[in-house]
Amino acid sequence: MAILKKNAFSRRVPDLVTEELVAVLSRRASYEFKELFVFVHENLRARNAASGGEEMLRLRAYEKTPEPVARGAVRKNGKKYKGLPSSLAKAIAPQTGIFKHPRLLR
Repeated sequence: MAILKKNAFSRRVPDLVTEELVAVLSRRASYEFKELFVFVHENLRARNAASGGEEMLRLRAYEKTPEPVARGAVRKNGKKYKGLPSSLAKAIAPQTGIFKHPRLLR
């Protein structure tokens, strides 16, 4: 009986929740998590990418908000999150697949 070898390389899909968090936090406004999630959820529904239910999406967004705060791309003051657009783009771009290699940009 032959054993099928699974290919070790798998292409990861861009993380849409992180993309929307970056887009909303880049607006120079501060949001509490509830307001932030409302915008993220509306944007994902408009893109037809809000699958898995609202509560699961809320949990995924809640798990992803501390990452940019730890990197210094988002400032958290109490319960409000405020994105710093220039550092937000630099800190999040490599994880979201937005990052392009300089040789590829020519």
